[in-house]
Amino acid sequence: MKKLTNGPFGTQEKPRFVDLFSGAGLLSYGFKSSGFDPVLAVDLDAKAVRSYNQNIKNCAVTADVTIVHPHIDADVIIAGPPCQGFSTLGRRDPKDSRNELGLCIGDWAEAISPKIIVIENVPGFIQTLWFDKISKRLVSLGYKLQVFVLDAIDFGAAQRRRRAFTIASKVGPIGEPKKRRAKPRSFRDVVINKPIDPNDPMHIWPNPSELALKRFSAIPQNGGKRELLRSHPELCPQSWLKIPGEATDVWGRIDPDKSTNTIRCSFQNPSKGRYIHPFENRVISLREGARLQGIPDKWILAGEATPIARQIGNGVPIALGKALAKQILLILAQNPISEAAYSAAA
Repeated sequence: MKKLTNGPFGTQEKPRFVDLFSGAGLLSYGFKSSGFDPVLAVDLDAKAVRSYNQNIKNCAVTADVTIVHPHIDADVIIAGPPCQGFSTLGRRDPKDSRNELGLCIGDWAEAISPKIIVIENVPGFIQTLWFDKISKRLVSLGYKLQVFVLDAIDFGAAQRRRRAFTIASKVGPIGEPKKRRAKPRSFRDVVINKPIDPNDPMHIWPNPSELALKRFSAIPQNGGKRELLRSHPELCPQSWLKIPGEATDVWGRIDPDKSTNTIRCSFQNPSKGRYIHPFENRVISLREGARLQGIPDKWILAGEATPIARQIGNGVPIALGKALAKQILLILAQNPISEAAYSAAA
């Protein structure tokens, strides 16, 4: 590979990064699109790893992320440990065994000694014992920490999704990503105004049952469970009638002229949120969900519908990842990367 001799990163073409808990690589793609080079991605989900290798770079492995690869030269580590134990949409079980997986980030940091580490999770994560443990370990290794809580809607995603980013740096603080001044993007902007190829293999959705189809047909534009209870109580289960105010945003149609709610792994299940198409009697397709995360149409994710939906819902909206990556690139440009860090690929 040709080296640059006078670039901002010395003789290295691009700063290199490792992605832990990589999933299908949405955060990786945000970094790659901003000028970074992935050298290793690790995840236990074999289908997500296939997606990463097909769509980003063939450097992902299906492996236990707690087993460190010590002989890697990387300038940045990005990591998105499981959030189910911390999310307000989950059980928030403090005994969830997945909560402690993030502790391995300190082991990777000690072995690789990158200049910057980025840890992504739900906002609730930064109020936990696990966050405190990871933070103390990184501080002991010489890193200084910053925390940003950012909403994807402010950076170009057509989706409201708040995420916490913990930045551990040895090269100085990064600036908080600047919000877009433009009007937030809507479902209409990213889906309706850009027709999807009908032959797209990811433009699929579950065939609704007879009861589900009746419910879809009875839900008005921008309506949901509340309107269905009012107009067609015979289509509603007794549990809805007993507690009419609970989870009113489920079985809801997306407002085409607004950004959507958070795209969860279960976004093709109408009982999990406002995921019904604005005009058609169905939930949104896999491709429509992918567009709301900023995934290019050229990406084809590996697996069947359920694992594909999980790969989409588990990712960081690409627009948000790009905004953060650009800020990190700025601070790295002020601290040129050594030729030694790139010698293996030269």
